[in-house]
Parts: sequence; C-alpha cells; structure tokens
Amino acid sequence: MSTHPLQRPGHDPGHDRVIPLGERRTASGDEAAQRLRYPAVIVLCLTQLILVIDNSVVNVALPQIRHALGFSATGLSWVVTSYALVFGGLVLLSGKVGAIIGPRRTLLIGVSIFTVASALGGAATSPAMLIAARVLQGLGAALAAPGVLVLLMSITKPGPQRTRAMSVFVLSIGIGAGLGLVLGGLLTTSLGWEWVMFVNIPVGLVVLAGVRLLVPEAPRAPARLDVGGAVASTIGMTALVYGLINAESQGWASASVLVSFALAVAGLLALVLIERRHLAPVVPLEFFTRMRSAAPLLAMMLIPAGQAGFLYFAALFTQNALGFTPLQTGLSVLPFSAALLVTNLLTSRLVTRHGERIVGSLGMSALLAGLVWMSRIDATDTFASGLLGPFLLLGLGAGLTVAPLTAVIMNQAPPARLGAASSLNQAMQQLGGALGLAVMTTVYGAAAAGAGEAGAIATALTAGVVFPLLALTLFATWARSTTTTR
Repeated sequence: MSTHPLQRPGHDPGHDRVIPLGERRTASGDEAAQRLRYPAVIVLCLTQLILVIDNSVVNVALPQIRHALGFSATGLSWVVTSYALVFGGLVLLSGKVGAIIGPRRTLLIGVSIFTVASALGGAATSPAMLIAARVLQGLGAALAAPGVLVLLMSITKPGPQRTRAMSVFVLSIGIGAGLGLVLGGLLTTSLGWEWVMFVNIPVGLVVLAGVRLLVPEAPRAPARLDVGGAVASTIGMTALVYGLINAESQGWASASVLVSFALAVAGLLALVLIERRHLAPVVPLEFFTRMRSAAPLLAMMLIPAGQAGFLYFAALFTQNALGFTPLQTGLSVLPFSAALLVTNLLTSRLVTRHGERIVGSLGMSALLAGLVWMSRIDATDTFASGLLGPFLLLGLGAGLTVAPLTAVIMNQAPPARLGAASSLNQAMQQLGGALGLAVMTTVYGAAAAGAGEAGAIATALTAGVVFPLLALTLFATWARSTTTTR
C-alpha cells in the first residue's frame, strides 16, 4: 500500500518534493524570528507614544511656565506652536532622508535629538531657551515619526499580524492624547513644570536601547535626494501650518496669515511642478492621481481635525464651566482612552473578518455620532450628562478608525514608497489637527460674545462635525480593503 505524499515527513505539497533538512530549519527559524519581533512592535509604538504625548503634556503646564519664565500672553503660545510647526513642516523631508539612509537610523537620530532637546527644555531659564528646545524637539519628532510605520511594516506580515501591530500603533496614539493631559497634571502639580520635559529622558533612553536591540533595519532605497522637492514641501508645509496655527489668534484676514497661505500655495505649486519630473520624488504624485489612494490620505487629515477640536473644547468646558482642576480635566478624558483600549482588542479580528473598509467606515460613523452628541452640550450639563457618553462613543470610533485607515494607506503603497507614505500619513495628521483647531476656535471666538461659554463650545463642535462626515464619505466611497477577509 503506497503512502500519500501529504503523509511523508518534510513533504512540500505545493511542489511534490521533499524539503531538505536545511531549508526546514531555515523556515522554522524565520517563524521563530517573526514571533520574537512582537517586543519590537511595542518599542516602536512607545516611540509614537512619546511623540503624541508631547503634543498635549505641555498644555497643562502652560500657566506655570508663563509665571516661571516670564512669557507674555502671546509669546506663551509659541511653546506649543513651535513644536507643531517644525514637526509638520519637516516630516515630508525626513521620510525621504529615512528612505535613503535607512528608517531605523533616522529614527535613532530623531529620538536622540528629541531626548537631548527635552533635557534642554527642562533646564530652560528663559523664554528663548525653552522655545529653542521645542524647535529642536520638533526636529527630532519629524525625523523619528516616519520610520515608526516603515519599520512596523518591515517586521510584520500582511494580514492579521500586521493588523494587530497597527492596532497597537493606534492604541499608542489614542492613549497618548489622554495620558498627556493626565501626566501633565500630575507632574506639574507634584514636581513642577520642568518635569513635563524631563519625563521624556528615561522614555527616550528606553526607546533607543530597545530599537538597537530589537528592531532590524528596513531596506533602503538609494537615490538622489530630491532637494528641490524637499525645499518646496518644507516651505509649503511650514507656511501652511504656521497660517493655520495663527489664524485664530491673529485673524484669518490678517497680513501675516494671508502671506503664510500665499507662500504655502506657492510652495505646494512648485512642489507639483518639481515632482512631475523627478525620478525619486519626496512626495510621489501618484498617491493623488487616483481617488483610491488619495481618499484615505485625505480622510487621515480630516479625522484628526475633528479629534483635536473635541479634546480642546472638552478641556475648556471642564475647566471653565465645570470648575475642574488641570488634573481632573486629564482624568476626565480616561473614558475616551478606555473605550479606545477595549475597541483595539477587537479591531484586528474585525478587520480580518470584514476588511478595513467596513470597519473603518463603522468607526468614522461612531466618531461622527459622538461629535454630534457632544455638540448638544449646554450650560446645565454635568460631566456625566454632557461628556461621558460622547467620550465613550468617540473612543469607540477612534479605535475602529485609525488602524484600518493606516493599514489601507501603508498596504497599498509600493514597497519603494513606504517612507513617503509614512511621511504623508504623519503630515496629514499634523495638518488636520492644525486645520480643525484653527477653524473650530475661530467659530468659538465669533460665537463667545453672544452665546456664552457652553453655547460657543456647542457652536464650534457643530462646525467640526463636517470633518468626520467628509472623511466617512471619502473612505466609504473610494477606499478598498487590503486584508483578505474570511
């Protein structure tokens, strides 16, 4: 009686041959290597976590910073905007640099700069020294951020494994937004404002050690640096972020804001003209020639636009209307982070079963509903009646949205364009946050005189509903799932 080929040890059913012992050992070693790379995912997501936390941890400490260093009321805003300005302006350029010299090397350089800058910021004795440190932090963040996604893609396999990694990545973003407020309140209250800077030092050292030990370098793409495209994109992005950040305080029609927008348009037009002819562009135009690839990127800009507004106005309502302390305000955001955490435990399974398009669209619908609910807030509401329900729904929506959206953007990018896709992903988030906050705070300022605090917040949030609505329309219409469903 003959033995069926499938029953023979070491048999390869696809090629009807016996697998040599050496090949079997290699395959087994590869599988073990994949299993051992999960700690690397945690290290990379920790990198993203500290970059996200730094966007919010400083906000709680601003009153103490102003008193300690003698900032003026207008100068104090630069503690926040200088970081966002440099981060958003340089992130496209840094993605190209990472593709040439290696994303792991660029990440290590960026985290090193960020950590040193944090030490300098905590030791600052004047406004100029602190703002310079914040600029240096933004440079480090811009260098480090694109490499996180590229390296996550390189150490994970397409399918459920990569979906789980993306879920952890999204969790680091969501938790970072809430944790930054809580951590800022704790550190400022107990140790002083300096520690919102110093706290980055031990975390940065852990990231540097972890990346060196656990994360292998991804393939590089040797090419000439697109100097013209890099300059045009940096000028365009920096001018646009500057204009958006200052539109609320200086007015949309002020000379400096109009000049910034004009410079942004000129820079972005120059970028298009340069990139059409360059063989290795810093911003591949093919990402925007088809709605299938452009729609997810545009949605990635619109989602943070709504989220930045809800976090900002939640802080205003809890402190100005409910009388919360900064620490209580930070703690009030924990239901959002908790809902996001629970949802992330399910997202990878849902995406594997139903695909990114369905799960992402469901998440954006929840974000839209949560923002609409929160926009109904009024002066008689308490935290339980006005914020708790929207926070839970917004956390649920965020957990279902960003991981599928990021997966679609990264999975459909050609291997040679992963660095550019990661940079655009980060740039769209920075632009979206600045755009949403600028629009909604402008609406808030115009409504504050006649509607009161709660009424102005409700009006601003109503205006912000358009962002998740547009994101949902774009994503549900044009995005295509990249995960095989079953």
